[in-house]
Amino acid sequence: MPESLQYCSLMSFPALCNGESFCWPRKNESPRNGRMMNHRTALFMNSSRNVDLKIIIIGALGVGKTSLLHQFVHKTFHEDYRTTLGASILSKRIMVDNTPLKLQIWDTGGQERFRSMVSTFYKGSDGCMLAFDVTDLESFESLDDWREDFLEKIIPAEQGFPMVVLGNKIDLNERQVSKETASFWCKEKDIPYFEVSAKNDINVVQAFETLARQALLRYQEMLENYLTDSIKLTPDDQPKKKCC
Repeated sequence: MPESLQYCSLMSFPALCNGESFCWPRKNESPRNGRMMNHRTALFMNSSRNVDLKIIIIGALGVGKTSLLHQFVHKTFHEDYRTTLGASILSKRIMVDNTPLKLQIWDTGGQERFRSMVSTFYKGSDGCMLAFDVTDLESFESLDDWREDFLEKIIPAEQGFPMVVLGNKIDLNERQVSKETASFWCKEKDIPYFEVSAKNDINVVQAFETLARQALLRYQEMLENYLTDSIKLTPDDQPKKKCC
């Protein structure tokens, strides 16, 4: 079976990837978003082990989220993808800074009527990809709502949560959102911005790898903090018993 997961629409979980069961949160996972890791797992954590990271792609309907995902995972592009209802998942293994990563990438539906359901998929995310269509001004203007909704739903809330913004369909001529406008919006919020084309495979890999790198750094920081907080007091630090 290939690395990629077969489509998992709505809540049809667990899905299978190479015979492994997918479920969130997993037992003994890292302390991301409230999930805990036991000492045995932490002690054996090293650069040769796969790090599982959940990446979620959000944005308005029709901006090309599914096309971006398939271009990154399969190096393919089709004009007639079906509208995503709820969420679908693909996975891909990559190497970032000498660390093997297994990205579990969630492609979410952009229909407004499904917004409340889509937001349930935010839990446990390690990175967020905001996508809009440079030929659709409304999709760009909705980025604020998508970003705020995401940041409100993740636990614990983090303003500096790993994010990138993708302006898709730069291969088309009917542009409504300039690069300068999008760059300014992202600069104000300190979010990396990429002009991409899912059709022509422009900057797609760079965008995913940048987000993966951000998510990995956050993961490593949280793991380090967890291990530090887990250290028991040394005998010298133990309160001394008073004599009767």
